[in-house]
Amino acid sequence: MNRITYILLIIGFALLIKGADFFVEGSSKIAQALHVSPLLIGLTIVAFGTSSPEATVSIVAALEENAGVAIGNVVGSNIFNITLVVGITALLNPLMVSSETIRKEIPFTLLASTALLILISDTHLQSLQANFITRSDGLIFLLFFAIFLYYIFEVAKHSRDKMSQKNIQVEKPSWGKNIFFTLIGLAAIIFGGDLTVNSATEIAYSFGMSETLVGLTIVAVGTSLPELITSITAAIKKQSEIALGNIVGSNIFNILFVLGTASVISPLAVDSKIFFDVTLMLILTCVLLIFSRTHSKIGKIEGLILVIAYIVYMTYIIMRN
Repeated sequence: MNRITYILLIIGFALLIKGADFFVEGSSKIAQALHVSPLLIGLTIVAFGTSSPEATVSIVAALEENAGVAIGNVVGSNIFNITLVVGITALLNPLMVSSETIRKEIPFTLLASTALLILISDTHLQSLQANFITRSDGLIFLLFFAIFLYYIFEVAKHSRDKMSQKNIQVEKPSWGKNIFFTLIGLAAIIFGGDLTVNSATEIAYSFGMSETLVGLTIVAVGTSLPELITSITAAIKKQSEIALGNIVGSNIFNILFVLGTASVISPLAVDSKIFFDVTLMLILTCVLLIFSRTHSKIGKIEGLILVIAYIVYMTYIIMRN
């Protein structure tokens, strides 16, 4: 293990932090200029942007026929998002939850997670020899994703009409500058995520960790750092709609788009250990829905419960390995 790996890890973190800052700033200004609600920007631009490291890692893993990392990365990232990202963000600043999120977006995440559990249960449901996410499963995911995008655009139209009815006067934005900031932020996030994952994985292997464990822990945490940093930045700037939209949108994007695309490229073999993690992801999504329904916000106590849940889960999977 040479010192350069550790230096690269620190550079990766620095890029992620600064990139997320630019990204939230630029995209929320674009939202104002387009008369679109911050929640919507959180669900789309910010969610897809911060999920780009997961997409890159899982698609590359699928091309290299490394299914363990591809699936572990998505499931691990989603668990990390629901527990640690929501938890820390809520501890910093209680997260206000809009009724749309409670009624539609979180249930859609639940639907995506349930679909994943059903589609990987080939041996139980179809009495096949092995569990796979096949190409046709991937197409089902991508179809669900198309439905989600259609829903988002409907919401966008609705929120624009509402805002133009109020006739809100916003200062004329400098388009070039905001688009530049958003893209530079995104590039820094992707590059930073890549550096972080590569150097962290190298460090992990030097400590003798297995591939599935690396997928569920270091790679998942590394590719989820943009969500964490973006949501924390959004919470500090009191943009809690962007923070929660980013997390919910990322989880939907990870399952439907990332796993959908990865399995269409190359069918993914499912490790039997992952069933526990997928089931836990489903349960945690239900918990998030329950927390959101109480007073339409996720407060500090709920945040603390979620952070503790992640620490317990991490301890368990390291021991399981």
